[in-house]
Amino acid sequence: MAKKRPQAKAVKPQISDGEIPVVGAREPCPCGSGRRYKACHGRAASHAVTELVQRPFEGLPGECDWVALRELVPAATVPLTLKGGLPEGVPSVTLATVLPMAWPALRREDGSVLLGLQNDTPSGDLSRDLADTLKRALVAEPGSPVAAQRVESDGPRLQDLLDPDAAFEPEVHSGFEFWVPDAESAQSEVAASLERANAAAIPTVRLTSVDSSYWCETPEKNHLRWVMPHPEEKLLDALARLHAAGTSSLGEGTRLVGSFRAHGLTVPVWDLPAGMGAEECEKPAAEFAERLAGALAVEEPLTAEERRARGGLTNRQVTLS
Repeated sequence: MAKKRPQAKAVKPQISDGEIPVVGAREPCPCGSGRRYKACHGRAASHAVTELVQRPFEGLPGECDWVALRELVPAATVPLTLKGGLPEGVPSVTLATVLPMAWPALRREDGSVLLGLQNDTPSGDLSRDLADTLKRALVAEPGSPVAAQRVESDGPRLQDLLDPDAAFEPEVHSGFEFWVPDAESAQSEVAASLERANAAAIPTVRLTSVDSSYWCETPEKNHLRWVMPHPEEKLLDALARLHAAGTSSLGEGTRLVGSFRAHGLTVPVWDLPAGMGAEECEKPAAEFAERLAGALAVEEPLTAEERRARGGLTNRQVTLS
């Protein structure tokens, strides 16, 4: 038998400790490992970008209202304050629930910036996606929209760009006329988008007696949707105590029907009579907030009846995000 030829030792790739540039997923990794980028240094970057951040607005002023404007409110705006102030040529930055043509952001002719909140985002970190869009909007040409794009895994988040001490005070609108300075003279494409959006908008009002609570009107009945900052398990226990005691409603004809789970927070929902407007909700909501505070302070285990009430609330919980 022929003698086997000894195999040459494989040359170990020289992997640099420096920064590895981003290349195409199927291209050889620049580190010299011989593997494709997506299976080498691109794996960590991809995971960082796609991993879901459960509470993307945590740490921002008005976290509960951020969630409400993202998931529940059709038309609203909020002035945003940047760390270090506004760049030259940018008179204002405004968060908007929706922008015309579903643009992620818009740099107006006067240099002001509108940042859209209710858009599909390319990664699992909504805060990072919005921050990337905002950064690009600040340097975009006036009069131009900003398109979506893939974000870098180590890019800034909203928490890095926005002033943590600034107030977050949403203004809810009846329509989307805030899109353009003069709605009557808007371009036909924008005007058509504006008309469609206004026709689909559900009348919504933000209550003033409690935080992050929004009344809305639908054809069959009205609702109150209230984004709450409390830990989910503790909040569900408290709601179950009130429900078992018959004190979870907002008055005659109202009913706590369940809750949403959105961006790491819980959103209890009440059905309201068709004739109960936002103004009629103010006092009952404030009174409920006091009852809830008392229930949240209770440390004893749930009773059998309270556990049954909690099970019913949990079964009617829907996850939005």
